[in-house]
Amino acid sequence: MVKSSKGDGSRKLAVKVKTAKGRKIASTRWLQRQLNDPYVAAAKREGYRSRAAFKLTEIDDKHRLLKPGLIVVDLGAAPGGWSQVAAYRVRAADGKGRVIAADISAMEPMQGVEVLALDVSDAEAGAHIKAALGGDLADLVLSDMAAPSTGHRATDHLRVVALAEAALDLAEDVLKPGGAYLAKVLEGGAGQELMTRLKQDFAKVQHVKPKASRADSAEVYVLATGFRRGSR
Repeated sequence: MVKSSKGDGSRKLAVKVKTAKGRKIASTRWLQRQLNDPYVAAAKREGYRSRAAFKLTEIDDKHRLLKPGLIVVDLGAAPGGWSQVAAYRVRAADGKGRVIAADISAMEPMQGVEVLALDVSDAEAGAHIKAALGGDLADLVLSDMAAPSTGHRATDHLRVVALAEAALDLAEDVLKPGGAYLAKVLEGGAGQELMTRLKQDFAKVQHVKPKASRADSAEVYVLATGFRRGSR
């Protein structure tokens, strides 16, 4: 858990970034936010590939999704922060659990993680993931996928929900009974159609927002547990 430096006897000064020639104001703001983000610093210090690792850590600490020996499918996994957390907690490197990570973007190899280069929304994605599972079924499907922001909230929400629906399509194919699904959506929740599907497929559905999500971020996560295989 990342602790605030407030009150620990030291005070970290905020880093200010000047707008350089050729750099957009939005890029400058992003860079300043990165430099002053305690989770970014902690990710570097602890060897995580992204600050997103702390989001999954926090969610799992509360909901106990990851246990030694489980099989996890991580969709939209690059650069690999969630896969790192999952691999460690299911003890994939020890040969107990398994993590299959899929992303259209290149992802560096990781101990205990099988990396698939594929587009999750492609019609053949499910077949590739099933082949990687080798006849096994997954205990947990993760999706931290997000489409590039357009700046229009309603449009961005629809695009992210579409990715969550693509992740659910795959989850319905590869999850074992009792399995779980965790996917990013935006404020406003999972959307009526997605929520209807989730409530049909799972025993419990809820929204969660880890503290590691930035305060100004609209992201939330939908967590569904107790998969009812063959319920649709």
